[in-house]
Amino acid sequence: MGRRPFQLARTRLTLFDALLRAKAAFGGRTKVLEDPERKLLSYTDIVRASFALGGRLKGLTAKGEAVGVLLPSSAGCAVTILALHAIGRVPAMLNFTAGALNLKSACESAQVRRVLTSRKFVELGKLEHLIAEIEKFAEITYLDDIKARIGFGEKMGALIKGAFAKSFAAKGDPDDTAVILFTSGSFGSPRGVALTHANIIANVEQAYAHVDFDPEWVFFNPLPMFHCFGLTGGTLLPLLCGHRAFHYPSPLHFKEIPKLLREVGANVLLATDTFAMQYARMSRKGELDCLKLIVLGAERVKPETRDIYMEKFGVELLEGYGATEASPVVAVNQPGAGNRHGSVGRILPGMEYKLEEVPGITEGKKLLLKGPNIMKGYIDPSKPSGIDAPVDGWHDTGDVVEIDAEGFVKIRGRVKRFAKIGGETVSLAAVENYAQQVWPEHNHAAVSIPDARKGEKIILFSDYANAEPGPLIEWAHKQGAPEIAVPKKIVKLSEIPVLGTGKTDYVALIRMAEQSDHAEAA
Repeated sequence: MGRRPFQLARTRLTLFDALLRAKAAFGGRTKVLEDPERKLLSYTDIVRASFALGGRLKGLTAKGEAVGVLLPSSAGCAVTILALHAIGRVPAMLNFTAGALNLKSACESAQVRRVLTSRKFVELGKLEHLIAEIEKFAEITYLDDIKARIGFGEKMGALIKGAFAKSFAAKGDPDDTAVILFTSGSFGSPRGVALTHANIIANVEQAYAHVDFDPEWVFFNPLPMFHCFGLTGGTLLPLLCGHRAFHYPSPLHFKEIPKLLREVGANVLLATDTFAMQYARMSRKGELDCLKLIVLGAERVKPETRDIYMEKFGVELLEGYGATEASPVVAVNQPGAGNRHGSVGRILPGMEYKLEEVPGITEGKKLLLKGPNIMKGYIDPSKPSGIDAPVDGWHDTGDVVEIDAEGFVKIRGRVKRFAKIGGETVSLAAVENYAQQVWPEHNHAAVSIPDARKGEKIILFSDYANAEPGPLIEWAHKQGAPEIAVPKKIVKLSEIPVLGTGKTDYVALIRMAEQSDHAEAA
């Protein structure tokens, strides 16, 4: 099987050097990268393509420059990232679902002056308006145009460079910034996170030491590479560990993805709970039978999702937990006896943690992390180094957790996801769980907004058309749950808004809650 002990020494190289190590270990002809265009790329193909594209980008950018990448998950996106590394540039992965204002903020903080994208992607995604906004603060370069201009001489040059890749690749330090990602913005404006080569490779090695992957297993990644789960877990882990991976441009194609899973013979699927449930519902007989493991992150896994996969397909769901600042995987369940439902598994090897009390919160403590996968720091142009580094290497996750005697982690919520009502602290995650118990087939999200009488009040959003406070209050009485934690107001939506990463968009919900409250007051 694929599991091997975590060795810190294996992390001390750049990502491009790690690609070359994988090429040497698994063979240059090994096919590892595929997307809907159905052209399987080998390690040798990837290295040559990286030099060919990198050669064209070299004259447009400066060494060490942060270059924006606005592309969907695809072989082309993976090659673009590696091409930038081959010439010593830093990919800044841009979230094309974040909107023009957030993208402008991201580009300004990371000093991105050029954005790489694709005409085909812009056309299919109907992103012309977004590109027009980006052009106001950054130069747009279309990779389709660059690819069309790569001539015979450049291809031959890439062939030669590929044969002597170690000599021609840009020299770098494992502690240099390898990629800039932006936090999801679930609770506010996204922040730029600088991850080093060593950070990302450490997380790949930690995950591979923690979960037993069969070397023959094929990965399927529908998650965007601007999200760390999609980048590290879905892209770099299989690439650096010898697994073929199929990259799909959108997790929202619920009918198409089950068909493709069967077509490509995928064994490992990366997704969120919301996406996984839709794949199960939309799949036809036999389409998901090839799956051996499904790794879910970004949101809590509902028992209903777990049940449907076990009953219909006999496949395990491994719930995990991560943070962009941790490259991102912090903890994940393991197949078999190491899979404890309701937890996010044990913390990965090579990491330290400590727990701190939070005033007013009685269930759980705040989690702080330290380890080789913890970020270099947040992008902060006001600092002399341009980086706001974690103090003494410790990252404050802002997550409230409980860790049992066997090391299993349970997420109780975020410090920001607790409301103060009449002096009492209420977990908004618990409120959502109450609604899930009453209406398990639907999705729910709770937010709090200021209240003149009690400090704050809770508003529950639900996609259940008949959701009313009555059944929730009745359930709370029967279960002995505090009535103060039962929302008196429920807003019905056709669907709960989510970010491009699959996480609930709480910023949008808080805005909607405030608008609804103002409308009632008027």
